[in-house]
Amino acid sequence: MFRSIGNEVWAFDCEWAPDPHAGRRLYHLADSVSDEAVIREMWKNGGATELDPQPYLKTVMCRLLSIVAVVRSARDDDVVLSLHTLPQDVSDPKKTAEEAILSTFLSTVGKRRPQIVGFNSVEADLRIIVQRGVVHGLCAKDFSSRPNKPWEGEDYFSRHSEGHLDLRGLLCGFGKSGHSLHEIAVLSGIPGKMDVSGSAVVSLWLEGRWDEIVHYNQFDALTTYLLWLRVALFAGHFSVEQHRVEEERVEALIQRSISEGMTHLQKYSDEWQRLRKA
Repeated sequence: MFRSIGNEVWAFDCEWAPDPHAGRRLYHLADSVSDEAVIREMWKNGGATELDPQPYLKTVMCRLLSIVAVVRSARDDDVVLSLHTLPQDVSDPKKTAEEAILSTFLSTVGKRRPQIVGFNSVEADLRIIVQRGVVHGLCAKDFSSRPNKPWEGEDYFSRHSEGHLDLRGLLCGFGKSGHSLHEIAVLSGIPGKMDVSGSAVVSLWLEGRWDEIVHYNQFDALTTYLLWLRVALFAGHFSVEQHRVEEERVEALIQRSISEGMTHLQKYSDEWQRLRKA
């Protein structure tokens, strides 16, 4: 388990899809070839079969579409929760550009140095952020900085640091015994996948349905945060009563977000209530 909870915790999740630009470069395809055809060629070269027509591609060959984080800021006895989403405006091409999403996330995390929490984030989310940052030629000095000693600051690249907690690594590892976020979440009374799955993201993106991708990403970030609360309870960082208060803060965040126009979160709230009653 982990030893401590940071003053600022970011439970984050990313969504991505095969990058047609990468496919054209790697497989020498003409610009006239459609994005859909390029992606089919990428899957073919990635080992597609009838049973698995959309194989998992190397993250470096994929384009980051969104990043969502549930942020817990604690100062003394005051705890504030907020939901942060990139891109902030899916109708603005400048905001949906991959380079803009990466730059904003890397610079903000590098400046604030929170404790970041993900699920399979060592092998996937953090990896694609770094790889695609390199592809775009970004400079992320603050994000990449590593302390000389563990107590001198967060280290996002050491498996022995608590600057980056991968819940999958803590709970099940990466072998045959590994489980999905959906499986452990639902068994814990937390919403998992609902109407959209990861395999559907590429279709949503090709159809320009950015808002649905962001909604799906927000659901996963909330689920990651609620699972982190449950693991923190297990590790003794929260008492049962404190954990109840922390969950109430999440409920308040969801209801506040709904009142501000994020009405799709009502579906998440309803599913959470259903699972807890079950």
